[in-house]
Amino acid sequence: MNISIISVGKIKEKYLKLGIEEFSKRLSKYSKLEFIELDDDKCPENLSEKDMILVKKKEGTKILSKIKQNSYVITLFIEGNNLSSEELASKISTLAVSGKSHVTFIIGGSLGLSNDVLKRADYKLSFSKMTFPHQLMKLILLEQIYRAFRINNNEPYHK
Repeated sequence: MNISIISVGKIKEKYLKLGIEEFSKRLSKYSKLEFIELDDDKCPENLSEKDMILVKKKEGTKILSKIKQNSYVITLFIEGNNLSSEELASKISTLAVSGKSHVTFIIGGSLGLSNDVLKRADYKLSFSKMTFPHQLMKLILLEQIYRAFRINNNEPYHK
């Protein structure tokens, strides 16, 4: 399976980079992994609702331009579906069996995802009702994808 992770914003913190590198290395046994990092639009704290929509739309256009035509798209969205690790593993397994050889996960910027990106999503996944920094979310996502492959291969790791 080929997995792309499209994210808005660059990873700056060394501890996150190290964690991402570690899980990328572990995942290479199971999947081809591609990272697409897009620049986030810098915006002041006091943006109007209209300006927030414009920023999300601009970021959304960049995101949509990076999605491969045949890819199954999973957005990380706070109001999406909550899955256990086992359920995520089952979802990934079902996609592979049904011929979906390319999956794209999308992590939005600090303002979230545009409506256009949400409409393109084949599935909306929520890790929690809590808000996480999008840089940290990339590490959490990679760990859960790795866990899913371990579960699907009946290999020790998941407890």
